[in-house]
Formats: sequence, C-alpha cells, structure tokens
Amino acid sequence: MKFETNRLIIRPIALNDKMDIFSYRGDKETNQFQSWIPETIEEVENFIRKTSTKIDEPNTWFQFVIIEKESKKIIGDLGIHFFDNHKKQVELGCTLDKYFHKKGYATEALICVINYLFLELNKHRIITSIDPFNKNSVRLVERIGFRKEAHFVESIFVNGKWVDDIIYALIEKDWQNINS
Repeated sequence: MKFETNRLIIRPIALNDKMDIFSYRGDKETNQFQSWIPETIEEVENFIRKTSTKIDEPNTWFQFVIIEKESKKIIGDLGIHFFDNHKKQVELGCTLDKYFHKKGYATEALICVINYLFLELNKHRIITSIDPFNKNSVRLVERIGFRKEAHFVESIFVNGKWVDDIIYALIEKDWQNINS
C-alpha cells in the first residue's frame, strides 16, 4: 500500500528506514512533546519491529513514512493506532523533520490518510492526543477540522514529568461536510 499526494509519497515503514527516522526522531528539542525520542539506532529498529505489518489490526499501531517526492527524502512518519472497539475508531500521530515544518507537508499527509481512513476503511472517528504547549500541532489539527473534546490535567508522564493532554477528534460526517 502506498499513497501519493502532489508533493509526497506515504508508504509503510521498513527496517531500512531506520537511519532517516533516527535523524529526525532523535532531535530532543524539536520532539520535546513526543513520548518517544530514540537515543540509539537499536531503539529505532525495535520501534519498527514492534509496528504492525498489517493495517487495521485491532490494538496495534501501523506506521507510515512520509517521503518528499522531489528529494526522495524521508521527512517524517505518521502512525495510526487501531483500537479494538468495533474497529471504528483510530488515533493518529505525526512527526515531521524540523527542516520541513511550516510548509504544509503534515497537513497534506494527514488529509491523505484521513481520507483513506474514512473512505476506504470506513472509520467513524479519529482522535489525536496533543500536549497543550505544542501550539503548532494544535493549530494543525484545528485547521484540518478536528474538534477539541477534552483537556486532561497532568494525565501523562512524558520525559520525566507529568503533562496535560488535549484530545481532539474528527468524525466521518463532519469530514464529509468540511470536504463537500
């Protein structure tokens, strides 16, 4: 399975992507809001090996890499958490190399995958979990059409401290209205 947009190729993660993934995922400053920042290539290998090889498998994460067509460079990754409850809800997460921020790449990748989830996999609801201090991610999901549903205070232990968590969601009928 592979998706193409105007500027991107989005395909399943592979073990030989490990060096590219380590180069941007290991950046502690850029990824300060991420729960996982690898310190070794072996950690990236383990991350890739633990990722499901089958999409839409309950209780798993499926991971795509985001490739800029022009440079053929991996510029980020996008994960989908498939929940067990009737296989109708998923969670999305996206990480982008800092050199490709604020150029519309995350928006382009997310819209492509959201369309796939709603139109091809018939999902009902997509959520995303964001640290409220991650203003760029908050603006991104709000711009796409996600609605803020909850703000949990000090609910997640990340990088040695308790942090707040905001849940945003998008349901299929709202996505249809946005895109009609």
